Amino acid sequence: MDTNEKELPKIDLPEEWVIGTDINKDLLNLYTHYPVRLKCEMFVLCTRGEVKALINLNEVQVHANDVITLMPGTIFQINEIIGELKIYFLGFSSSFIEQSGQSHSMLDAIFLTLGRPVITLKPEGTIMMEQYLQMVIAMYEKLNEKVRHWITPNLYNDVHTGISILYKSSQYDKMPLSKSELLCRNFMQLVTQNYNQTRNVGWYAKKLDITHAHLCAVVKQITGKTCADVIASMVIMDAKSQLKSTNLTIQAISDSLNFASISFFGKYFKRYVGMSPLEYRKK
Repeated sequence: MDTNEKELPKIDLPEEWVIGTDINKDLLNLYTHYPVRLKCEMFVLCTRGEVKALINLNEVQVHANDVITLMPGTIFQINEIIGELKIYFLGFSSSFIEQSGQSHSMLDAIFLTLGRPVITLKPEGTIMMEQYLQMVIAMYEKLNEKVRHWITPNLYNDVHTGISILYKSSQYDKMPLSKSELLCRNFMQLVTQNYNQTRNVGWYAKKLDITHAHLCAVVKQITGKTCADVIASMVIMDAKSQLKSTNLTIQAISDSLNFASISFFGKYFKRYVGMSPLEYRKK
């Protein structure tokens, strides 16, 4: 499968958050053997049927009582749908995640779900989650767009808290990580601690006492992203948050992220965002 990010179609949401059950087998069949990269963050509960898929190049099987957590940047491909399918989905758009400074909640979810996007609930757990999602669907349908906007941050935090509890209380999370998963998790932890100081992949490889090539191969296999992309996602998320939520100058933001010059920061930002920092702040 070709995982070149520039060539993969990207999936995002038209609103800050969307929830429903109207993803049916016919719709999903359109994406069978057709890889896409998510820009949004998506949570899915399967209550009936089975889906065989690739998530970041790893084969997964989703059955009834399974919860799937898909982070932004995830490469997703459906291979086969078996039986009558029923799934609930709840997603948050890339624009909300980026502009609202939600990185800490997301990082916790990334660490917990890394390499293991699917967990299985007990039947009673599925019933409770289904009831919760049905309540949120009712809210979505009855509330106007303005009110939905007001509740987005609380909903985002509630969902991530719930996902964290599920993973931390699940036997699934107690299973030992593979060497590759552990290495990738350690790399991502290093990135979260040091992205505002260095973007040099070689520095991270040296810290982890492995070769540059080995680190890149493992991170690509587990996350579907290059090391440089993982680092850039943190740098850009921080930059976007500062541009939208503070009055700091572009120079000050550039300095806080340890760029050699405001010019270099501008070029780096434009490479990943498609516009200059000032253009992004004004939009």
